[in-house]
Amino acid sequence: MARATPLDDGIVVVGTASHPLRDAYHSLLRMRWAGVLATIALLFLTANAIFGFLFMLSGGIAGARPGSLRDAFFFSVQTIGTVGYGAMYPTSTTANLLVLAESIVGVILTALATGIVFARFSQTSAILVFTSKVCIGPMDGVPTLMLRVGNDRSSTIFEAMIRVVVVRTIKTKEGMTFYRMLDLPLVRERSLALSRSWTVMHTIDEKSPLFGMTPSSCELEEVEITASVVGTDDTSLQPVHARKRYETKDIVWGARPADVLSDLPNGLIQLDVRKFDEIVATQPTETFPYPRVA
Repeated sequence: MARATPLDDGIVVVGTASHPLRDAYHSLLRMRWAGVLATIALLFLTANAIFGFLFMLSGGIAGARPGSLRDAFFFSVQTIGTVGYGAMYPTSTTANLLVLAESIVGVILTALATGIVFARFSQTSAILVFTSKVCIGPMDGVPTLMLRVGNDRSSTIFEAMIRVVVVRTIKTKEGMTFYRMLDLPLVRERSLALSRSWTVMHTIDEKSPLFGMTPSSCELEEVEITASVVGTDDTSLQPVHARKRYETKDIVWGARPADVLSDLPNGLIQLDVRKFDEIVATQPTETFPYPRVA
């Protein structure tokens, strides 16, 4: 059945088919821990309720009161959990066959639950942070797009690589709306070791897709900027990735990220992550006359 699916980039996809069983594994990996544990508990209770009802109908359980769903449910719990206190046990062929079936189901549910929990524990979740705003200001007298990315964990991401693209809404000569995605060449797109802070820069020259753009033209073309980082965590040795999307309102003209590095009297360098998200205004220059837009 067709459905509408909202994506993280603000696009609503209509007409996709629903595949709940096929996508169950990915849904559990993306779900919060509370949701995963609740799902496992619900499956466990549902399986025991079904088998408990079947045990009640079939009878043949020594120690269980006839017609008691409560006793049949708790016998099912003891069976699927391989507890076996001895107070209740199967005496008929039907009951033994149900115990056999529930034992198989219990093994499968235990294996699935163990696999999901292990997969979530072993899954590396990077805490890569981006500045909330993208700045466009002069750098060495040249208009430059600047943003900052950092690793919020104590570990280091080595061989980190970042890509920045711009999406512009244009009208073709045929009158068709077209969303054009263009790469923004960076001053440095790789970092040997990404730790707390990395200032990413794109020089806006004649070859830049942003050359000649102004705040009003960015608003008119609904410009969006997306930054994507991939790398390898040095602790788990697993790949990590993160993405950040900036809309037109997130672009600040005539500004740059605040300095986070400073020299200490003892010769060391201090990194102040409290200024990670701060920006400072720049003075208009002849090559960059754009005013600052908050």
